[in-house]
Amino acid sequence: MKLKHWITALTVAVAAVGAVGSAQAQQFFRIGTGGTAGTYYPIGGIIANAVSQPGKLVATAVASNGSVANINGILGGSFEAGFTQSDVAFWAYSGTGTFEGKPKAQDLRLIATLYPESIHLVTRKGAGIKSVADLKGKRVSMDEPGSGTLVDVRLILGAYGMTDKDIKAEYLKPNQAGDKLKDGGLDAFFFVGGAPAGAIAELASSGAGIEIVPLVGPEIDALRAKQEFFTPDTIAANTYQNVGEVKTISVNAQMVTSAKLPEQVVYDVTKALYSDATRKTLDNGHAKGKLITRENAIKGAGIPFHPGAEKFYKEIGLLK
Repeated sequence: MKLKHWITALTVAVAAVGAVGSAQAQQFFRIGTGGTAGTYYPIGGIIANAVSQPGKLVATAVASNGSVANINGILGGSFEAGFTQSDVAFWAYSGTGTFEGKPKAQDLRLIATLYPESIHLVTRKGAGIKSVADLKGKRVSMDEPGSGTLVDVRLILGAYGMTDKDIKAEYLKPNQAGDKLKDGGLDAFFFVGGAPAGAIAELASSGAGIEIVPLVGPEIDALRAKQEFFTPDTIAANTYQNVGEVKTISVNAQMVTSAKLPEQVVYDVTKALYSDATRKTLDNGHAKGKLITRENAIKGAGIPFHPGAEKFYKEIGLLK
């Protein structure tokens, strides 16, 4: 009887260990994105679905305040990964720029550079705003605290010798800003994101009448010379209904994570991100999906790659 009881107990113990092992094997992978009306959120949803592996890894796209909030979420453990502007990632890692005086985010690691994010300055048609200088005294939304947009807008205003105090500043999500502009409560709003951005596309197609102000000229050239992560960019004609080609500047969208995440997890996610199946999903899912390519993955890194991503890029010959 004793032997029988011992065998039964051992069987139960083995089953329990197996159950725990199975539970531990399933990795939850939360991706911090942005507001639901921006570009991060839909792209995040596509990527989460593409990299999920039933029983092994469950990825989810989580709406957030954007770049700064995502980095803070990763460092604080509430996200496994997140989207951020390349400039914000560099500032966080180096403790410079908007992170001046704060501890360096030395555990921040890059999974991939995704696509360029165009800086949109959207105005009401006929508002008489032809350049950033014309914003003085106007009602302007700079996006919400925690967003990369807000960081960049302050740099752009600074290039023209202006601060928040020189405009009637508001800090709204792009969809809220779009509604307020349509209702006449705003003169303009900024948004940094892959074109077409949902909130702006919806506003343009509503018949409200919008213009996107070019970001060009000596002030922008001087800004680019000082902040090299800004690059010349063009929003093609008819990206937004009845809006012609617009010359602007952009930063890169990146997917980042923590150095503390296991190498195998990040390797599996990176490999799935650039699989043939994901390629088809990205091409058909969003206009910016076509730009999420292996060739773009290592451009403008700024911060170190996670060892899991680095392993994959070395395997396919992108890194030595």
